[in-house]
Amino acid sequence: MDAQGRGRADNIDPADQWVLNPNTGEYELRLTPSAPQPAVPGPRRAASGASRTARGRTAPAPGREVPPQRRRRTAPEEPPPGRRGRRPVKKRSKGKKVLMWTGGTMAFVVLAVGAGGYLYLEHLNDNISSLPDDGAGTGGFRKNEAINILLIGTDKRTGSGNEGYGDKGSAGHADTTILLHVSKDRSNATALSIPRDLIVDIPDCPTTQEDGTKTVIPGSTGVRFNTSLGQSGRTPSCTMRTVTELTGVTPDNFMVADFNAVKTLTSAVGGVEVCLDKDIDDPDSHLKLSKGEHTIEGEQALAFVRTRHSVGLGGDLSRIEIQQQFLSSLMRKLKSNDTLTSPSKMVKLAEAGTKALTVDSKLNSIGKLKDLGLELGKLNTKNLTFTTVPVRDNPAETVKATVVLKEAEAAQVFDMIGNDVSFTEVKQKQKKEAAAVAARLEGEKSDPAEVRVRILNGGAADGSAQRELLYLQNEAGVTKSENAGDAPEDIARTTLEYAPDQADQARALAEILGLSGSAMKPGESVTNAQGLPTMTLTLGKDFKGAGVKLDSSSGKPPEGVQKSTADKVQCAK
Repeated sequence: MDAQGRGRADNIDPADQWVLNPNTGEYELRLTPSAPQPAVPGPRRAASGASRTARGRTAPAPGREVPPQRRRRTAPEEPPPGRRGRRPVKKRSKGKKVLMWTGGTMAFVVLAVGAGGYLYLEHLNDNISSLPDDGAGTGGFRKNEAINILLIGTDKRTGSGNEGYGDKGSAGHADTTILLHVSKDRSNATALSIPRDLIVDIPDCPTTQEDGTKTVIPGSTGVRFNTSLGQSGRTPSCTMRTVTELTGVTPDNFMVADFNAVKTLTSAVGGVEVCLDKDIDDPDSHLKLSKGEHTIEGEQALAFVRTRHSVGLGGDLSRIEIQQQFLSSLMRKLKSNDTLTSPSKMVKLAEAGTKALTVDSKLNSIGKLKDLGLELGKLNTKNLTFTTVPVRDNPAETVKATVVLKEAEAAQVFDMIGNDVSFTEVKQKQKKEAAAVAARLEGEKSDPAEVRVRILNGGAADGSAQRELLYLQNEAGVTKSENAGDAPEDIARTTLEYAPDQADQARALAEILGLSGSAMKPGESVTNAQGLPTMTLTLGKDFKGAGVKLDSSSGKPPEGVQKSTADKVQCAK
């Protein structure tokens, strides 16, 4: 029996194996008729002369027909007046019932997996493919912390009917990459798209090979982001390391989807609604749609997310925006009652999701996916923001083919994600952590001459620590400063570590350097070369030069940054 048939009894739709328990108002999975099902009517007995199949179903004797299985729906009887009896069980509300049996389906393509896990349970584990994260992640998401999931769409031609997409013979590059950040209090989330043509540095990557051996794939400098996967045998763990190097945010887990994910998931929900501001006839993606609203699925949905020459400026950034519109629509469809209250659709989503996705080894079971789905299900869609890494055309190219970071704007976006700051307006009580971070800048400031700090180079250009020292001593009046050499490891963002009794010194130095509250790290002081307590300033890769302020984050997205929320319908232009 093939994978589609797992858990089925001959030709019965898996959705028909879910029966309503009248005592709880919940649907329960009956995989075999012989399994105990308290308070739920079982299948009818076979007629005389029938035989039993290996699956436990009734097979008719020759020349006889057996009526199809049916589910009875019986309501608990009220006890007669004046007699003691069992109280009828109060049904849960529709909203709670849906949440329980879908596992918290919500806002993103991958959440169909969490929901499906809750429906199908253990027998879907065989569908799940996984790869090691090779130590590139945090070790897996945690329920009481912010969550960062790296979603990767590859251009590998796997699956039936995909020969016309992607590059022939491609090992599967990071064609579409999204860092999904969900806040610690689950009040908001940010989906950050990373352009495939962004010029980045890919670090050395310890990688587990197919035979179980490990090798270190050398890094590359000044290359396209999409080569962080597939190129030179790189695995998703290499993309994780590249994202950490780029953003300063370490993903908890990764999920990789192929072309079939778009086709099967959209078909499972009966199509998603999209909107166009103009007619599109793109021979490269094979998308042909008229202006207006359409419901798309399968091959047409894949063509939609891959089109770029007929929308916007015709490049990858325009394709990212149309993909974000598509994902917003799919998320709304996943959360709709039409999907959540349909066992057959949820079963199809479970099959599609577990087959189309490859996850890291810390997320390789239905139970773990269900837990992730429940966490993500707490989010209100109006506070899920889609945005893109701020970039500009590569000035080194005559014919523009790649992009580079807009340093200041990108640093601000990365800073907000790394410090769990929402891109949307949420209730004040839900913003208390962001307010606490900003409050680090408020209060009395020491005179610069009283500020004692040592400077480490944690990824800035060679000689930066010495040049910053000279600036602080000669121009900023911070005479009690010293160059402490290189930091133990490189960091993406400049930080200032200080003890509680040094807060007034930290605020003074933050004002001089243009540091945000999130760059200020309360902790313990260390001693300088004279044995005196001092703060530690570590210059990260965002350091722009001696005396140049770091454009601190205001707690709001930078002006002009592209963003949209998942609850709103937008038409592709």
